[in-house]
Amino acid sequence: MTGRTSTDIISQDILIKASPEAVYDVVSRAEHIAKWFADEVAWGESGELEPVAGARGVFLWRDDAGNMTSTVEATVVTADRPSLFSFTWVSPERQRSAGSAPVLVEFRINAEAGGTRLVVCESGLDAVDWNEQAKAAYAADHSNGWAGFLPKARAVAESFEAQGSA
Repeated sequence: MTGRTSTDIISQDILIKASPEAVYDVVSRAEHIAKWFADEVAWGESGELEPVAGARGVFLWRDDAGNMTSTVEATVVTADRPSLFSFTWVSPERQRSAGSAPVLVEFRINAEAGGTRLVVCESGLDAVDWNEQAKAAYAADHSNGWAGFLPKARAVAESFEAQGSA
C-alpha cells in the first residue's frame, strides 16, 4: 500500500485480488461500505443499492456500546462503474466549524496485473477556511484513517470475489 499526503490531497492506494466490478461494489454499495468503513450507510431516499450521480446519502458511526457517534451527509458526484466512484462530504470533525466546504472523496479503480488497484483520494482542503496547522492535522488524521480502512475494503472485496459474487 502506498500513500501521499499534502494539505490539499490525501491519497492512498492498495492492490486487491478481485475484479474491478467487485471493488466498485465494495466502495459504492451501502451494504458493503458498512462492512469496512461506516456502521450504517444509506444512499437516496429509498436506500438504493447502487447509487447514481446526485444521490444523497448518509454515513453513520457507532461506538462500542452501539450509540451513534457521528453522522455525515454525502452526495454522489460520479458513479462510473467499474472505474470511478466519488462523493462529497463534510467529515465529522469539520461539521462543527465554519468554513465547512465539502471535500471530494474519489475511489479510482484500475485493473492491473495481479488484481485491481484501488486509489482513494480525498481533496479540496484548500477551499476550507482553516489555518495550515488545522489542515495538516486533518490530512494526517485522514491519511492514517484511509491506511486503516483500505485493508478492510480489500478483505471484503477479496471475500466476495472468492464467493463468486459482490
